Amino acid sequence: MIFVDTNFFLRFLLADNKGQFEEVKTLFGQAAEGKVNLFTSVIVYFEIYWVLSSFYKQNRVGVANTLEKILEMKFIFFKEQEILESALKMFVARNLSLEDCYNLAFAKSNKAKAFKTFDRKLTKYFP
Repeated sequence: MIFVDTNFFLRFLLADNKGQFEEVKTLFGQAAEGKVNLFTSVIVYFEIYWVLSSFYKQNRVGVANTLEKILEMKFIFFKEQEILESALKMFVARNLSLEDCYNLAFAKSNKAKAFKTFDRKLTKYFP
């Protein structure tokens, strides 16, 4: 198993460094062919979100499209793939942050009986 960090994804998505883009493209190609196994973390997923929205100033729709494409890369394993997919759907459908959507999806997937928060906007989305 090979761990893929945030900057590998960013170089692939942005193609702003030809050498690094080619290195990532080769690795992803090998993974797509089943020659290597790749995985990453939820933290990496959120770092991609934060970098694209804050540093690169991509709008909500653009960031959501990019994050969806990452989850569609079936050759990269995410331990919480289903929770991330659910959170992204909420993020697209509602005016909530991705962090809040993830927390709602995480709570629901773990069969939480309640969602305690002082954020009234969140309480209406649970259960």
